[in-house]
Amino acid sequence: MSHTTIDKKDPVVKMENITKHFGGVYAVKNVNFELYKGEVLALVGDNGAGKSTLIKILSGAYIADEGEIHIRGKKVNMESPTDARKFGIETIYQDLALMDNLDIPANIFMGREIRKKNILGSLGLLHLRSMKKKSIELLNNFNIKIDNVNTVVKNLSGGQRQMVSISRAIYFNAQVIIMDEPTAALGVAETQKVYDFIERLKKNDISVIIISHNINEVFNLADRFMVLKTGNLVGIKRKEETSIDEIVTMIISGQCN
Repeated sequence: MSHTTIDKKDPVVKMENITKHFGGVYAVKNVNFELYKGEVLALVGDNGAGKSTLIKILSGAYIADEGEIHIRGKKVNMESPTDARKFGIETIYQDLALMDNLDIPANIFMGREIRKKNILGSLGLLHLRSMKKKSIELLNNFNIKIDNVNTVVKNLSGGQRQMVSISRAIYFNAQVIIMDEPTAALGVAETQKVYDFIERLKKNDISVIIISHNINEVFNLADRFMVLKTGNLVGIKRKEETSIDEIVTMIISGQCN
């Protein structure tokens, strides 16, 4: 599987000394990392490691108690998911936040629908034909095979649902896509389709953070591995300088060689 060279001079995201505590318990403590253009970063660790908390801070769901976030070299205040989207960061959670009773275009444009440009648009009428056309173009561009975009989402397979959710993020110009256990409920074939799709994102210079418990699955996909344990950063390793065994040892021991 081919991987592009990561440009280390210009991180898309830089998080410095990120700390978040709930009462007296630190969910993450003084965590630092950088994410580069077109990079796939696997965020790994056991339950309670701090993965979800760190990502919720980056996605605006939580506000850090300490630390700074820089997006494309500029310090930003990340105080809501709306802020994150404004900075080109989209998060795809395990439940995908899709509306099962609506079709694919309605889900892709949910909350950001295309309205008619005339008086009808001011009355709230949607430009359904345009939304359908753009949905087809988007799916075709990423080689996503769905027979009928008018299909309601509940009738799609798990992998297709995942791709609809990713497509929504791409259409709205996400430069960073955070994926929380993206293949947790998928079979082997659909898991591979999602991973192939992530490779296409990478080739389009979109950065991806994958939260995963399964190091075996993501090892060939990721450029780097970031290991957390009990809220602390154990270490960050490039794929070519590590192994599955070493990453597993870091997860268990909380120590980096």
